[in-house]
Amino acid sequence: MNSSVNCLVIRQIIHLVTLAALITLALPAASKAGELSPRAEAPQFTERFGGAPVKIVATTVVTPGPERPTISRPTLKSEAVVTSDIVRIGDLVENAGEAAEVAIFRAPDVGQTGSVPASRVLDAVLPHRVIGLDTRGLAEVVVTRASRQITSKDMEARILRALAGQSGLPDATNVTVMFDNDIKPLQVEAAITTELRIERLSYDSRSGRFDVTFELPGSAVARRLPLRFTGTIGETFEALVPARAIAQGEVIRAADLVPSRRPKGEAAPNVVREAEQAVGRVAKRALRAGAIVHQSDLVKPEIVARNEAVTISYEVPGIVVSIRGQALEPGALGDVINVINVQSKKTLQATIIAPGRVSVGTTPASSRLANLPSNNAR
Repeated sequence: MNSSVNCLVIRQIIHLVTLAALITLALPAASKAGELSPRAEAPQFTERFGGAPVKIVATTVVTPGPERPTISRPTLKSEAVVTSDIVRIGDLVENAGEAAEVAIFRAPDVGQTGSVPASRVLDAVLPHRVIGLDTRGLAEVVVTRASRQITSKDMEARILRALAGQSGLPDATNVTVMFDNDIKPLQVEAAITTELRIERLSYDSRSGRFDVTFELPGSAVARRLPLRFTGTIGETFEALVPARAIAQGEVIRAADLVPSRRPKGEAAPNVVREAEQAVGRVAKRALRAGAIVHQSDLVKPEIVARNEAVTISYEVPGIVVSIRGQALEPGALGDVINVINVQSKKTLQATIIAPGRVSVGTTPASSRLANLPSNNAR
């Protein structure tokens, strides 16, 4: 029994040893048979195109997803201009979103400006889901109601166009419209662009009186305004008037004068109409801006003062006599003043020819001057 078992064990051991030997012999061959032959290297980038070796690195391209829309925070404006009679959230708040068209306040009157506290804006927009409103530290928002302005000049032009060509009316270029009362500019809706229309007009060519009533189609504001005016149409002339107030003693410059059409009744022979009648002269009195100026209101600037030492010159062909003198009165260039010959103490009349210089003519007095000794004769 024991010998049979031993034989069986010996056989199994021999079988295992044989199997191990076969496996050992088969592995190198299998390894050799399964090994891939080396891949021929492709030409390098530098071998084909030259330059330094380039290392190609594989990268993963990530495609960005759709951008999320940026939501801007609602921000309070410092000022707003509106054209209607209501103020909407969008007028006062930037980035108000769907609430922008919601009306929250009444607008100021046409052409007027008002303000609304920032705290009231916050309270007004909160029910409409305007959350996180940035006030930027503002205490209020200034709101202006836009307007169109109609002035007295617009009315004048409209009246003259309506009366153009009527019998008895002077040339339109030489007439002016004078209203009985001062007319302040009229403020109407900014969206109204229609022309001012004359509803009724009467004109008396003998007296120049007119009575006119205007209307502005489409304007609700104009319907509530008094648009009836009276006045006079008269002939005019062009004069030069001060562009600003001019003080007494001030020298007039060209820039100080502007043309102005004045009623014909103000015309006078000595009214300043040309620049050379005033430029370089001195105002004898204070002159108001826009007021008529007469030549008698101006004088030449004095270049010789009273009691000033002057040189008295007497000149005839071939001889010039100059002596010392003293001015007895002031004067401007070209004025004739009394001077005294300090040597003879005689008084002469002389013409001012330059600052500190006067000249005498061929009068009996000047003839006597020529016979006096002088400091300069030639």
